[in-house]
Amino acid sequence: MRYLTAGESHGPQLTTIIEGLPAQLELLAEDINTELARRQGGYGRGRRMQIEKDQAQITSGVRHGKTTGAPIALVVENKDWTHWTKVMGAEPISEDEEKEVKRKLTRPRPGHADLNGAIKYGHRDMRNVLERSSARETTVRVAAGAVAKKILKTFGIEVAGHVLEIGGVRAVETDYTSVADLKERSEASQVRCLDEQASEQMIAAIDQAKQDGDSIGGVVEVVVQGVPIGLGSHVQYDRKLDAKIAGAVMSINAFKGVEIGIGFEAARLPGSRVHDEILWTEEDGYTRKTNNLGGFEGGMTNGMPIVVKGVMKPIPTLYKPLQSVDIDTKEPFQASIERSDSCAVPAASVVAEAVVAWEVANALLETFGSDRVDAIAENIRRHKEEAKDF
Repeated sequence: MRYLTAGESHGPQLTTIIEGLPAQLELLAEDINTELARRQGGYGRGRRMQIEKDQAQITSGVRHGKTTGAPIALVVENKDWTHWTKVMGAEPISEDEEKEVKRKLTRPRPGHADLNGAIKYGHRDMRNVLERSSARETTVRVAAGAVAKKILKTFGIEVAGHVLEIGGVRAVETDYTSVADLKERSEASQVRCLDEQASEQMIAAIDQAKQDGDSIGGVVEVVVQGVPIGLGSHVQYDRKLDAKIAGAVMSINAFKGVEIGIGFEAARLPGSRVHDEILWTEEDGYTRKTNNLGGFEGGMTNGMPIVVKGVMKPIPTLYKPLQSVDIDTKEPFQASIERSDSCAVPAASVVAEAVVAWEVANALLETFGSDRVDAIAENIRRHKEEAKDF
């Protein structure tokens, strides 16, 4: 599978085209809109979430509730477009109109793509950069991820995410009995954290950051349960599934680090406490005694749950902006202010779920076929039986 996204933060709409889905997959707009609503939630979101009520329209590739095997196009309208038609319109405007409506941005925000993108593409107005580099683009990545989740769920694979840390406040109680339990408890928290005491402290930290005109980041974790053995491959670097997942998580706006399983903690432990001992039972086949490696060995899934952590830096748009330089005058100024969140970590956990789900679903279809749901299901069933008795 593959997908592309298009659209700007204040443009008329966001679009994604998905190619490579199997036919006969049950898919409704509701499946996608549920995930879009989750992305807009979470404590710390800004005023933009009060304006946009994201709803996806399926414009191709689905007929009567099932995929046809053709490319799927998803469109999400930007409600705020009505206030930006002159500023962001595709048609040329006159010099008088330009002076009146064009909000030229010449003061780059530290930590954002503004200055680098302007230099790379030769833009004297950095709005041409920030409109596309905005995290608003993750709306349609979540939409694509919702489709991937539907694929995985069809074959008994579940995905869930939660927040481990915000602004230095770390969750202590993070145990869960199943992915269903993880989902229920994380959704019940305003910050998607399993630790109730830490959740309250995280909310207080977000409130303080907002009061200070500042922003804070954190750590999220995604868990994928029910994955068969052997997704990915050891034979080439670009076929290793854990590497693809790491790259996908790093591609999310403001993410600066990824861990699989215990991640960097492995550097501080002896091998005897890192590697997961192999077990076998007639009922379950091959399993592991622990899951320190997060469901991967040699770039391939080993049948244990996939566990991925991602580190999100604080959002770079600050209501008490840092020092910058005006690219026209070269004089020092405070950076530009765009409407923003004080903390988007809970929402980012939903985006992380989406990109991880996409990579796992893609690997699943590469391994077991991608034309028809019933054929894929039979291939997976046969593979699990063979792996169990191997």
